[in-house]
This record gives sequence, C-alpha cells and structure tokens, in this order.
Amino acid sequence: MALIQGRFIDNIGRVYAIYTGGFLAFILLMAVLEQLGVGADTIGILFVAFTIAIYALIGWLSRTMEVDAYYVAGRQVPAVYNGMATAADWMSGASFVALAGGVYFGGYGYMAFIVGWTGGYVLVNSLMAPYLRKFGCYTVPDFIGTRYGGNLARLCAVIVLVVASFTYVTAQINATGTIAARALHIPFSYGVWFGLLGILLCSMLGGMRAVTWTQVAQYIVLIIAYLVPVIWMSNAQGFGLIPHFTYGEAAANMANFEAQYGLNPPAEAIAGLSVLTTPHTGPVGDYAEWKFITLALCMMCGTASLPHILMRYFTTPTVRSARKSVAWSLLFIFLLYFTAPALATLTKLQLLDPNLPTAIIGKPFEEVASLAWIQNWSSVGFLAIADQNSDGILQLNEFFMRPDIVVLATPEIAGLPYVISGLVAAGGMAAAMSTADGLLLAIANALSHDLYYKMIDPKADTAVRLIVARILLVGIGALGALIASLQLTGILGAVAWAFCFACSGLFFPLALGVWWKRANRPGAVAGMAAGFIAGSLYLYYVYTGGTPWFGLDHLRFGIVGMAVSLVAMVVVTLLTPAPDEEIQRMVEETRVPTGPAILSDKH
Repeated sequence: MALIQGRFIDNIGRVYAIYTGGFLAFILLMAVLEQLGVGADTIGILFVAFTIAIYALIGWLSRTMEVDAYYVAGRQVPAVYNGMATAADWMSGASFVALAGGVYFGGYGYMAFIVGWTGGYVLVNSLMAPYLRKFGCYTVPDFIGTRYGGNLARLCAVIVLVVASFTYVTAQINATGTIAARALHIPFSYGVWFGLLGILLCSMLGGMRAVTWTQVAQYIVLIIAYLVPVIWMSNAQGFGLIPHFTYGEAAANMANFEAQYGLNPPAEAIAGLSVLTTPHTGPVGDYAEWKFITLALCMMCGTASLPHILMRYFTTPTVRSARKSVAWSLLFIFLLYFTAPALATLTKLQLLDPNLPTAIIGKPFEEVASLAWIQNWSSVGFLAIADQNSDGILQLNEFFMRPDIVVLATPEIAGLPYVISGLVAAGGMAAAMSTADGLLLAIANALSHDLYYKMIDPKADTAVRLIVARILLVGIGALGALIASLQLTGILGAVAWAFCFACSGLFFPLALGVWWKRANRPGAVAGMAAGFIAGSLYLYYVYTGGTPWFGLDHLRFGIVGMAVSLVAMVVVTLLTPAPDEEIQRMVEETRVPTGPAILSDKH
C-alpha cells in the first residue's frame, strides 16, 4: 500500500498505470489458459465478467452523498483524464461495435459519421465547452434555464435532452445485449438486461464521480481491444504493424475481388441481416454528395448538442482545463476513428482473398457451414449463409451478417486466438457501458436537478435529491433495456436519430445563448419547440413511407429541425423585447476565459 498514499486525485497516474499493467497481465493469463486447453466459452465469460467486476468496484469506491461530487465529480478531474473519460463516453457501441460494420457494408458513404463526429469536437471546443464551464452549471437544461430564465425554457430543454439521450441509450444497451448474447451464450433479450445491470453498478452510487473514473478504466480496455486485432491482421497480411497508412493496397485488392465475385443483390433477403451490394449505382439524382454533407453536418451539430458530452466539461477545475480536455478528447478519439476503416478493409479481405486460409467466398458451401465461427454467430441469429442458387458454392451475395457484429466477429473471421475475441468482447462492452453510463446520468440528473429540484421541490435536501436521481437512473435504464430488446432499428441508426433530435432542439439555443446576447426566452422556447417538433414530424413522415425531401432520409432529419429552429428563434427573438441588462452582462462575462464561474457551486 506504500505505492498509494494521500488523496486519490494526487495518485491518479500511478493508480491507472497499475490498473493497465494488471489488465495486460490478465490478457496474458487468458492466453496461457487457452494454450492449456481452457474452452473458448470460458475465456469469453472470464473477460466480460472480470472487466465488469473491476468497473463495479470503481463505482462502489466512488460512491458519494455530496451533490457537487454526484453531478460534476467535484470539478476536480484533470484535463488528460477528462479527455480519456470523454473519449470513452463518446466512443459508444456505435463507434466501437457498429461503425466499422457500416463502412464494411456501405463503403465510403459511412465515412460521413467519422467526419461529422470528429468535426463536431471543433464546434464543441470553439462554441460550447469552455463557456458552459465558465457558466458553472450542473446540466445542459441548467444553462438553458438560467441563461434564458423561466421554467418553460428549462422544461423544453429537459424534454429534448430526455428524448435524444434515451434514443441513444437504447442503442448502447442494444450493443451490450449483442456482446453478452455471444460471449455468454444467452438470448439477446436476456443480454440487454445483463448489460443494464453492469451499467447501473458503475453509475448508481457515485454519479458523475463514479462514471468518470470508471470511464477512464473503460477507455484503456476499449482502445487496447480495438487496436490489437487490426495490428495483428495487418502484420499477418503483410501490410506492416501500423496499417493506418498502408492499407490502401488492401482496399485495392478488395475492390478487385469484389469485381471478380460480383456484387449482386441476394435473391432473397434475410430479415435483420445485410449482404454486400454494389454501392452508389443510382443516378446523380440520388444526391450522393449532398447526403454525405448533410449526414456529416447532422453528426457535427449533434455532437455539439449532446448533453452527456457537454456535461463532461463541467467536471474540470477551470475553464482552461475544459478547453485542454477537448484537445485530449480528440486525440484519444482519433486513435479509434483512424483505425475503423482499416479494420473494415482488412476484415473483408480475410473473407475474400483466396490466398488467405480464412477466405470463405468461392469455397464449397458445406465446408463453410461447418466452420465453428459461422455456427456460433448463426446460433444467435447474427449471421446466415444460404445457397440460394443451389450450386454448392458460397457466393458473395449468399453471405449475410448483421453489421453490428463485424468488429466482434473479426478475431474469429481472421483465425486469431480466442483470447483476442474475449478481449474485443470486453472492449465492446466497455464502449457501450461507458456511453450508457453517461447518458443515463444525463437523463437522471436533468430530471432530478432541473425538473424535481428546480421546478417541483426547490426546498428538497441533498439526500432526497440524490435518492430521486438514483431511482430515476434505475427506472430509465429498465425502460431503455425494454425498448432495446425490441430491436426497432440498428445501433448506428438509433445513434443517428439521437444526434438529430439533439441538434434539432438544442444546437441553436445553446450556441446563440453564448454568442448572441440579444437572444431571449421567447426565442429560445420557440427555437427548441419548433425545431424539435419539426424534426420529429419529418422523421415520422419519412419513416412511415413518405418521399424524402432532397434526399434527407430518416438519418438526416436534423437538417429540417435545425433550419426550423434557427428561423423560429431569430424571428421570435427580434419580435420580442431584449433580455434585461443583467442577463446580457452575464452572457458577456461567460465569454471571458478567466475568473470565477458565473453561478455559485451550490446553486
């Protein structure tokens, strides 16, 4: 114990160095057990159980009954560790589990997610994070309610936050269910409840303090889990240890094999699973470039509007450290996003290249059907092969897979030791849990602080406020697991909806709240309400079969919402009286990068 003396915050580097060393030792132990004949199922279970137990322990050790610690981790989180926690919060099941699958099946069009999500941090850094930290609020609706005044503005922000964050959290619980179903060999409908239990263990007792230190640990697991298979495959295929700059040749080879095998639509689709089809075959009228730009724009503005991300910058000691946190966040996120296209390319090549022992396309159907990984993923309904032309050979359009499992299945597809599969499962679980923790906390904190404490019972004491927050956390999590079990849409689709909901209702009220001191309460309410309602109605219209306007499909309804929000907010603001002098001075002070926070710590 001599290694750790004094406060945790003073020993944080040493603590996480020991943790990382311990995790690497655990990986080596699992590799040794695999060589000694321990079964693959046992190794997978040990990986998932061990990592969740560690996160739960951190959550327990971080428990608190202090409001400041529960809502904003006591505002003591150093910039580099806040950057790691933000990266874990950000790199959700969509980034870890589903993004590479989108690129795998959809090609370069899905790079709009990467461009938008990464570019969104430029907006966070330049428009939002430092100024919201200077304001000194606990939650995003807290800023809206105080900046514009009145409970109506605060309530509108709470509604948008809850809808956007709840849509997002169902996607994360979906991801945990996918991983648990495969690693633990249980039905998906049970897997989502197992994932929820792990999520609640991390966040319920310690709030933001527990979530922060758990997310740092989760980032370490997920980035190791994402990089190891890619580096291993790249080295085995002859593209070097750092494939990020050399996989261009692999992409060219892949294109040649796709042309050789033929990318034809399947004769009969299989529900819930995808098959490679020829990309971008439509006419110019399909708005290919416009769709890329609008999807990237929705993801950028959604990034700058998502409450669980903006909340992370409320935890830093100063405004300056909040700005530094954004830079660290971008670096840690870049490590994964820069790797995703390489992973998708190398994994696809493993299936297509006849020179690799793992290739299955063009092989006898019965031989492929007997492969263990094909049987394992088929047994849980995430993969299928069908000899639809009855020629006894597996064609490219006869291989069906759920896009969400590409990353999770990569180690088995590439013939890597099963210990790598267990590592990837643990990484995917860490990614989904870390984001779900942040989202559930954002919802519960907004409802307990902004709805219950600020609007219903302003005299509630600390204990009651935190009990309400914890009850809400459990209730919302349970509802999210129930919705996720229905599998209404894929992980990536649900995440895109969440970003569009957020930017439709919150982007301009937040941005103009900082940068336009003339913006007032009626304008903000009109912007939130009109944008959110317009975006939601357009989503309903498109999703129920309506013809998209200018190629704006259900993944891009945020463009409609933001346009309506901006017009409504500006017009109503200019038609109504300006805010009083005190509010305008407060807005000006918010933009000053030094000095104390605008609000008191105990507001």
